[in-house]
Amino acid sequence: MGKTKHTGRIRLPKSWDSRLWVSKRPFGLGLVKPKHIRDTFKTVWDNRDNLPYAYRILTQGVCDGCALGVSGLYDQTLEGPHVCTTRLNVLRLNTMPAIKERWLYADIEDLRKLSSAELRKLGRLPYPLIRRRGESRFSRLSWDEALSRIADKARAIDPKGIAFYLTGRGITNETYYAAAKAARAIGTNHIDNASRICHSPSKTALKRSIGVGASTCNYKDWIGTDVLLFWGSVAANNQPVSTKYMYAAKRKGTKIIVINPYREPAMGGYWIPSIAESALFGTKLADDFYQVNIGGDIAFMHGIMKRWFEAEETEPGSAIDHDFVGRHTSGYDALRSHVEALEWTEIERSSGLTRSRMEELANLLASARSGVFVWSMGLTQHRFGTDNISQVANLALLRGFLGREHCGLMPIRGHSGVQGSGEMGADPFSLPAGEIGSAEDRTRIEAVWGFPLPEWQGDIVGVSLENALHPEGHESKLRLFYTSGGNFLETMPDPRHVQSCLEAVELRVHQDIVLNSSALADAAEEVVLLPAMTRYEQPGGGTSTSTERMVYFSPAIEGPRIGEARAEWDIFGELAERISEGQGGLARFRSAEDIRKEIAIAAPNYDGIQHLHHRGDVFQWGNAWLCEGGVCPTPDGRGQLIPIPIPDLQRSVGRMYATTRRGKQFNSMIYGEQDSFNAAGRYDVLISAQDAQRLDLEDEDAIVVHNRNGLFHGRAKLAPVASGNIELYWPESNMLFKRGVYEPHAGIPEYNASVQVERADRYYAHKDMHYVEKAVAELDMEPPT
Repeated sequence: MGKTKHTGRIRLPKSWDSRLWVSKRPFGLGLVKPKHIRDTFKTVWDNRDNLPYAYRILTQGVCDGCALGVSGLYDQTLEGPHVCTTRLNVLRLNTMPAIKERWLYADIEDLRKLSSAELRKLGRLPYPLIRRRGESRFSRLSWDEALSRIADKARAIDPKGIAFYLTGRGITNETYYAAAKAARAIGTNHIDNASRICHSPSKTALKRSIGVGASTCNYKDWIGTDVLLFWGSVAANNQPVSTKYMYAAKRKGTKIIVINPYREPAMGGYWIPSIAESALFGTKLADDFYQVNIGGDIAFMHGIMKRWFEAEETEPGSAIDHDFVGRHTSGYDALRSHVEALEWTEIERSSGLTRSRMEELANLLASARSGVFVWSMGLTQHRFGTDNISQVANLALLRGFLGREHCGLMPIRGHSGVQGSGEMGADPFSLPAGEIGSAEDRTRIEAVWGFPLPEWQGDIVGVSLENALHPEGHESKLRLFYTSGGNFLETMPDPRHVQSCLEAVELRVHQDIVLNSSALADAAEEVVLLPAMTRYEQPGGGTSTSTERMVYFSPAIEGPRIGEARAEWDIFGELAERISEGQGGLARFRSAEDIRKEIAIAAPNYDGIQHLHHRGDVFQWGNAWLCEGGVCPTPDGRGQLIPIPIPDLQRSVGRMYATTRRGKQFNSMIYGEQDSFNAAGRYDVLISAQDAQRLDLEDEDAIVVHNRNGLFHGRAKLAPVASGNIELYWPESNMLFKRGVYEPHAGIPEYNASVQVERADRYYAHKDMHYVEKAVAELDMEPPT
């Protein structure tokens, strides 16, 4: 860990710089861009019945949207207030009244006709509900009845038939910790969370490459670094406040590079509403885009390294930081031999970029004195996601971009709760500040918790759901599934199969603040709904950990409370107490403060969390830079340079590669049918003009995208996408992605697939049996899993 403390907020320049303007049209009038003023007024209107409470949440609470870590209206990076559309969009979840009884007890088929957005707008869950097999309506339960039913079921089955899942939606460290402890007290290691589904390759790869699975630097390090490189990340869309950091970086002379199959308009230019100059004329963000093939990132990075090693032949030290590499890394010779053996033709074919373009970025990075590499799900959600991230770490280690100011590796987080989830032990591989597979960590946690941990390996949530389909008598057959938030029907590949899994579970528990489509699915025996408090309602407040490892305290905020909703950490504790009358009582906490005191003991990095009591309280675990001075928490104290193979995607003539894209949404919660940055609809398919011409397509033509997994009806949307690749909106396109494909090191689902794209009229004109049989045979060409 580092010793240098974070130095606090910095000021934005007061002068303007017209060279960075996107357009001289005031407020970008007439251009396709987010309508921040309109959206702000919409938020006011949506919350008009509870405006004072909404205002207190914004000004006193820690943001429950993204993981930048805005407390009230302020962060630790820049002076001045911050608020973004992401936070405004989710604000209504906290201020809604309870669902009216006519909807709570409506016929289930009427509820199923509503979209998730419409279900969400019905309001908050006010009290426990149950729907038994064969019943067409929910009915009310008391808390005692609800928890007794769940506990009775849990005691009657093997703990291997019980699984827990927690979303990233506003959940606090206290809840993750209490759930992790409760699950183990009950006797199950089947517990998982949204963070692992999104960023588990980041943690896994960083642990093996540099010994620590978190961001090594701060947002402040963006501002003044020579190169700020975004890999598979659209921060301007998903973490809008980050555009202020990019603005500040541009004013300091930082070059911003984006590597993505799609030339993201949000990263090209953005109108930042809280900066007058940018609000009026926009700010050019990216200096260059490298439009890599979907899945071609590893080859692209090999191209960069190959150029570096070639430069070293003629001018030693011109590309590699030999002092850093010699003192702080292992594996240099093996990596160099691996890269030098690769042919440029193979690298170009896989990456989709020319040698000259790769050499161009290689030269820029070689001349840079500092660099920060930021990535998100564009790198992680592949079956080789861990290798993607270790390859990024290879680049940083070769240049010495680690453990000092303006340098580092940053997996940028989406939800506000996800950085802390694994650190609290809420996944099948983790314990607080440790790993389930480490005998030392297990012994340490057993001493803190006071009971033995289950000795078997837990499953990731996708496998747990599949386990519901096991035959009777199978010890791992999922019989009780307990989910805090989450909507698997709209987040996992192959929704029809997911529904069959959900319906096969005997007892499903949905602990949430609103209804969603997954909660309406049938169950083999019964579905129980439990009403949860938001983070702003929980007694004693709560904490969350930002991308840059800042642990923020968010107080309970004065305002209305919904029916019988309870603090989530308390529900988990009481449930464990009821299920396991012995050790289960050890998982029950009296207060949020007591949880924080125990976290400080169980997770030494979090020593300091016990002192967070008041609005604005914050500390940073690990201090400003992890691996400070290049010293890594690995067995030999060195970063590991790892030779990474180029994945074989088996691209074939006439086929394209598809990936997912986010639009006007927060995770699977859709807030608008039209993308604010490109005017695309939810069923538009982003495709290059070159590919459209080859397929005889014009803009807005009806098309069919299909493979052996499923069929998607949409419309062609001509866009600057790398040829041979298409992007579709998520979760609408989930039927195209194969179920059960998980990254071998970290267990993340794959959200990429080989597909065929056809004009709809041609697809249906030729849809006879001979054509279908031929097509299916041709489509059986997806890469091996």
